[in-house]
Amino acid sequence: MPDELVARRAGLAAVKGMRHLALDGVDLDEQGAVGDRAYCLVDVDAARVLRTVQHPALIGVVARVDGDVLDLTLPTGDATRATAVRTDRTITCDYWGRDVALDLVDGPHAELVSDWLGRRVRVAAAPRGGVVFGDPLTVVGTASLRELARRTGHDELTAQSGRFRATLVVETDEPHIEDSWAGREVVLGDAVVRFGGPVPRCAVIDHHPEAGVKDVRLLAALALERPTNRAGEPMFGVYATCVVPGRVTVSR
Repeated sequence: MPDELVARRAGLAAVKGMRHLALDGVDLDEQGAVGDRAYCLVDVDAARVLRTVQHPALIGVVARVDGDVLDLTLPTGDATRATAVRTDRTITCDYWGRDVALDLVDGPHAELVSDWLGRRVRVAAAPRGGVVFGDPLTVVGTASLRELARRTGHDELTAQSGRFRATLVVETDEPHIEDSWAGREVVLGDAVVRFGGPVPRCAVIDHHPEAGVKDVRLLAALALERPTNRAGEPMFGVYATCVVPGRVTVSR
């Protein structure tokens, strides 16, 4: 693989499960992209973090953070912008078999999202990496996106990297070449990242990356052609960690 890769897209979700926003660049450190999944939604009674696959309506919600101010906008246009005030209450939730301590916050955000989802939730501040399933970064190659678009007949997929919620989309010439990068280090912008194993995919990829509605059957298409894990989840893209912090700016 090359010693340096070019980022074509970068993004994150400030609130876990909400829309994966396309950005001009991201700042990386050993815990991932700065600002990624800084908050999450919690079912306090069940002591559980809400997962996107179970609540795809979250995808339609745009979250932006400016210091302690959390700005949420629903697809309806309803919005709230207010300080996410940390309380003195911490709740420990199970997140994929790990206990994660989360700080509940006060503000109008919980009411807005609870009404949208039709269930009572609270907003919580998460520790860096606390509500991340695998390694803190995920990377997808442009050739992999083009090949999936070609095979499924959905040309729009090449511009919908947010569907896969990848931290970075990098320029590649060979589909799924990123599968062979495990253990290797490469320069990305001012940072250096080390690649890990493949990313197993769930039904989230079948939902439109902005509207949140189910509009394609990508998961089934990938399962027919891509390696799967024991749970039958197909692989697409790879995990990564940052070994030298720095900013990665998108080249268009």
